[in-house]
Amino acid sequence: MRTLKDYLAISLKGVAMGAADVVPGVSGGTIAFISGIYEELLDSIKSINFNSLKIIFSQGIGAFWKAINGWFFVSLLSGIGLSVFSLAKLIQYLLNNHPIVVWSFFFGLIIASAWFVGKTVEKWNVFTILGLLLGTIFAYLITIITPTEANEAYWFVFLSGAIAICAMILPGISGSFILVLLGMYKFVIQAVSDFNLLIILVFGSGALVGILGFSNILSWLLKKYKNQTIAVLAGFMIGSLNKVWPWKMVTLWGEDRHGEKIALLQENVSPFTYSHLAENQFAASNNNPQLFLAILLFFIGFLTIFIFEKFAQQKPESAKKM
Repeated sequence: MRTLKDYLAISLKGVAMGAADVVPGVSGGTIAFISGIYEELLDSIKSINFNSLKIIFSQGIGAFWKAINGWFFVSLLSGIGLSVFSLAKLIQYLLNNHPIVVWSFFFGLIIASAWFVGKTVEKWNVFTILGLLLGTIFAYLITIITPTEANEAYWFVFLSGAIAICAMILPGISGSFILVLLGMYKFVIQAVSDFNLLIILVFGSGALVGILGFSNILSWLLKKYKNQTIAVLAGFMIGSLNKVWPWKMVTLWGEDRHGEKIALLQENVSPFTYSHLAENQFAASNNNPQLFLAILLFFIGFLTIFIFEKFAQQKPESAKKM
């Protein structure tokens, strides 16, 4: 049986997952994987089905709650929810005003994450290497797709939730970035910031439908082709690095639905090239490369994963699934 301390630890992992999911380019699935709860998360999600619902009538609520690993869900989702609702405005502010240091932190975080995920592959062979390459190429191609404009129709909000949640539980594929590609990121994050309950419920309903279906597929792949699947997931992380490179030159500007200027297409550049770009013309934020701070935040992000992984592996006996 798990103790209250164990469930608090799961909630803290949820907080980290929620913080990652808010940022375009970073995946909460990555945090779940390195913190040791990834497979339990997938198994718990797929346990919510018609068979488990039948247990309510045949054995009662208590048996149903145990069958779906209910307290695990409560602990994890409370952490994710707390993080998303409390950090949404902070993340918006940091990305708008200090993008270079923020992306540097996540660049280091993702590199370390890819290393830790990759080293869990038990046997490297031609198939796992091919999976790594395909995952890298697929994720990279996603990062260079031109974002579309927002569609605020409820059916599209529902569909966006279903698609984004599938990406959110994939290490390396950012659900938030999928929302950027769909043109829905700012719309959804604004709804969260404003606590627009209707939009949140429609989006959440789509996410629920999407995750219940996709978790079964992913769980099956991990059981049948574990090494190949993990190699693909590591490739996703490597390919996503293109999106989180801190220094970018804007090659195409556009306007959002409020008429505000936004960068539609960006090209990665070196920090030294970036410092010579004209402010507000080509640079993604300003013409200060902030090289020292960027390097510092890169190493902090890199070391954060080492510390987080070491902490996550310290599993007490009580931390067994109910």
